[in-house]
Amino acid sequence: MIKSQTIEEIKSRMDIYEVVSDFVALKKSGSSYKALSPFTNEKTPSFMVSPAKGIFKCFSTGKGGDSISFLMEVDGLSYIEALKYLAQKYAITIEEDEADPNYLAEQSIRESLFITLNFAKDHFVENLWNTNEGKSIGLSYFKERGFSEETIKRFDLGYSLDQWQGLIDAAKKAGHKDEFLEQTGLKIVKEDKSYDRFRGRVVFPIHNITGKVIAFGARTLKSNEKGPKYINSPETELYTKSKILYGIFQAKNEIRNQENCYLVEGYTDVVSLSQAGITNVVASSGTSLTDDQIKLIQRYTKNVTVLFDGDKAGIKASMRGIDMMLTGGLNVKAVPFPEGEDPDSYSKQLGGAAFKEYLDENAQDFIAFKTGIFLKDGGDDPIKKAESIREIVQSISLIPDPIQRTVYIQECSRLIHVDEETLISETNKLLLKSSKEKWEAPIHEVPPEAYEPEKTETKISRDDIIKVQERESIRMLINYGSELVEGIEEGEVSLADYFMAESEDITFETPIYNKILEIFKENLAKGQISTIQQFLDHEDLAVKQAAVDLSTERYEISTNWSEKFQIHVAHESQTLKNSTYTNILRLKFRIIQKMIAENMENIKSASEEEQINKFLSIQGDLKSMEMTIAKTLGNVTVK
Repeated sequence: MIKSQTIEEIKSRMDIYEVVSDFVALKKSGSSYKALSPFTNEKTPSFMVSPAKGIFKCFSTGKGGDSISFLMEVDGLSYIEALKYLAQKYAITIEEDEADPNYLAEQSIRESLFITLNFAKDHFVENLWNTNEGKSIGLSYFKERGFSEETIKRFDLGYSLDQWQGLIDAAKKAGHKDEFLEQTGLKIVKEDKSYDRFRGRVVFPIHNITGKVIAFGARTLKSNEKGPKYINSPETELYTKSKILYGIFQAKNEIRNQENCYLVEGYTDVVSLSQAGITNVVASSGTSLTDDQIKLIQRYTKNVTVLFDGDKAGIKASMRGIDMMLTGGLNVKAVPFPEGEDPDSYSKQLGGAAFKEYLDENAQDFIAFKTGIFLKDGGDDPIKKAESIREIVQSISLIPDPIQRTVYIQECSRLIHVDEETLISETNKLLLKSSKEKWEAPIHEVPPEAYEPEKTETKISRDDIIKVQERESIRMLINYGSELVEGIEEGEVSLADYFMAESEDITFETPIYNKILEIFKENLAKGQISTIQQFLDHEDLAVKQAAVDLSTERYEISTNWSEKFQIHVAHESQTLKNSTYTNILRLKFRIIQKMIAENMENIKSASEEEQINKFLSIQGDLKSMEMTIAKTLGNVTVK
């Protein structure tokens, strides 16, 4: 186990902005940063990062926490894996307590799978560089492809010996269990025999976004090999092919820096383009593009340039991917290649600088690209030409932004010589059809009375109102507890102390808010003020989540806006004592209103004169308190 001192050092060094920006393209928003959520497909940014508080909050999913929580959510890491990732990022030496003799055997299955895959990667790399077979076959192949030693090492390329159990025997000798070799797909078991899946092939490790190997792709070098040229690891607990892009770990930072992602088809395309100096490139690994892969790209950029193979069939087959990216809100360009060429072959033919120049000069927005392809196919045949135009309009209709749709309609009209009104009409038909398909529910047999709408009245209960006001009060406490305010008597005190003095006669009804209040009280008794990090480290998950919810704001007043219009709104942090006092007062006001309503029910149900007089006296006192607080708040209460 990692020593507590090491964990504290990691927490003191981790920077939420630095950690999150490795996975998401953040943009400044007031004192915070915002981005599209990495957890869901959204058009409007709802993901916020607060460097000052060291937390993130995703308002579309409700997820939130510190750097460790983010890594656990975004890449499925365990708590220990997230700590190790941060330790590596900040060059912190991991110190561990003395492990139990059975510790390795008791590690989680997930961590064991990672360890096994990393061993396999190292084994394949070792084969490539330090065995006669690896050097003469595998290394020679990579160098013939034009890959430098630096590039080969950058992508951890390797070679699996042409032996039935080369990896299996090496893993067994190193103490790795057969069950994990099988679960990762490295070993195939048939009846009573087992053998290496990738034997006799060059190997391309597939990394997740944090750089861990989660699977492999492998290519045969034998011309007479039966079966597919490329094979991949089967899907496992760690690897779902549709959710990963080959090269994303190596490319993610450059994708964000260049604000563009080149999308290709295969492993060698990625490696070749990287060799040519184009490092913001990923591959869908020969599969049709998926929604999850599009979301992965969106974390780093909204701009994609698709590099198609030169054959017509490959281009048309990839059109579906373009439509999916448009639906996902990406800005799409495409680069065609001469017949018979692909990104790999053409980059070698032209050389790095000339190939980059070719990409810059030939990148077309999707509408120009698709128009050129389909109209060329249609020729002079009016029927085919009409079908081609419908295909183009279909793609335009998928763009979620109405302004972008309008611009593309205008461009399409110019290119195909069809008036805008006709294209707008066709686009609207497709949008209407899509809307109906989305919202129309299937018809089921239901009894006639079910068609009668249920008459319901939406009314917020007093308990809900009190809960909201309790939240506001605790929100002030958790965000500003350590700030100094003028005390009730002389001198300055912490806002936490002031809060306790003003709210000592209040019992919070919401369990989680009451628990947070008790934590503050316990720490104040020790002379300490609770911090956000203490709540984020709390063993109660509900406390952690509440701390994130209470300490993040979705919207801030823009400093540019206030400077432009010379409108300055005082933030609550500038009027802490007044804001805190007002919140507590409002909470008392709501509690008294609830007590008045409950006491009124007591008056109605009382049967004896003595009871009635008692409740009437209580009612008078409560109404008096209500009026006093209302005047203080500036409210008007109807008697």
